[in-house]
Amino acid sequence: MDKIFCKNLRETRKVCGFTQKEVATKLNVVESCYANWEQGRTEPNIEMLRKLGVIFNVTIDDLING
Repeated sequence: MDKIFCKNLRETRKVCGFTQKEVATKLNVVESCYANWEQGRTEPNIEMLRKLGVIFNVTIDDLING
């Protein structure tokens, strides 16, 4: 998993004021699933990337490349 993506995902979530649990709930996934994305253990599929962009009001490119 790309470390830049993990860092951007974590920082974007914090700037938006969400907990991992809150984001997971919005995505309808378990908290550990979302936490694994931030930790680089797994990665979200394109559908989840789109949803993350909507939740955080950023582009997918912002999440991937910063």
